[in-house]
Amino acid sequence: MRIDYKNAYVQISSFAKEGGVCEYHIMVHAAGDLTFEEQVDALHSAFDAAAADACAGSRPVFMRYFLSDVANQSDTLDRMLEGRRICAMSTIGQPPLDGSKIAMWAYLVSCDEPQYADGLWSYDYLGHRHFWLGNGFGKGETSEEQTTMIMDAFTDALAVNGCDIPNHCLRTWFFVHDVDHNYAGVVKGRKDRFDTMGLIKDTHYLASTGIAGNNPVRGSYVALDAYAAAGISPEKVIYLKGSTHLNPTHEYGVTFERGTAVDYDDRRHVIISGTASIDNKGQIVHPGDIRNQTLRMWENVEVLLAEAEATYDDVMHMIVYLRDIADYSVVSRMFNERFPECPKVFVQAPVCRPGWLIEMECIATSQEGDLKYPAL
Repeated sequence: MRIDYKNAYVQISSFAKEGGVCEYHIMVHAAGDLTFEEQVDALHSAFDAAAADACAGSRPVFMRYFLSDVANQSDTLDRMLEGRRICAMSTIGQPPLDGSKIAMWAYLVSCDEPQYADGLWSYDYLGHRHFWLGNGFGKGETSEEQTTMIMDAFTDALAVNGCDIPNHCLRTWFFVHDVDHNYAGVVKGRKDRFDTMGLIKDTHYLASTGIAGNNPVRGSYVALDAYAAAGISPEKVIYLKGSTHLNPTHEYGVTFERGTAVDYDDRRHVIISGTASIDNKGQIVHPGDIRNQTLRMWENVEVLLAEAEATYDDVMHMIVYLRDIADYSVVSRMFNERFPECPKVFVQAPVCRPGWLIEMECIATSQEGDLKYPAL
């Protein structure tokens, strides 16, 4: 659903069952012919109106701001967010490709007041306690050092709540400054920490996106957003492989799952990692061809969704990453023709391997869930 407001518009998807938790994903887009402050005001006004009108009874649990020039805009945004920091928030330098200076993804849920401690926001919904981290940073001279420090801090924050990364973390995002040069350090730092946790090719990894993104903290090469949940038994979590179309990530030296499905009493969440035009040998499909890379990427995501007994009709939002801004007109037209109603945002963010021109991620919510495993 699209709703137009003054100098901004929102796209909303929702999932609700009678007597159950309501979930909403909102993408907010500002008009591009305004100053940054005017765009922020328009974006917030549109979000507030949409949340009140279309998402009554819910509250935001996570928000991400996509900025066109994070070095010059983050201080202004911080000032304009005073009094609005009511949930986990992330700010990342990934320019929206529609000509605006700022866009926003927000996830809203019908739940009680959150708690905040040790950098984590926590919420009770769907029978579990859910934890969200936005903009986790670490000190260090290299991207590898920063990655290990960020993961150590996240580990400590979860431990305070009786949780850990292997058993409770469901999703991570690593935003990497100058990804072509710094991603290798992120990969090594993550793998080293995973090895100590027992997250290896014979157990499981985590759904994740590792993508270019400039961070608001000077000297930071890496930022982490993450999502975890307590009390979900292992049989309720399915790690998606898509083996007819994609290979295990460890075969080309990285450590993440292609996707994860999580069953609750009345629904299933399907978390699709950043996915590109790759085959089951780990090779780039259709080098240099943005149209066919997009088609192959869609096919890969469709296979992962099908493995979780979901389809594109269940997708709640999409984030699309492009290396070359010149590809935006072609890609946005393709997406808008195939997925006209799905909330989506297109941002400039080179993928971790230069030959991949495009990557996408999404979250789906399916109708059935798994009634065999009631919420704890």
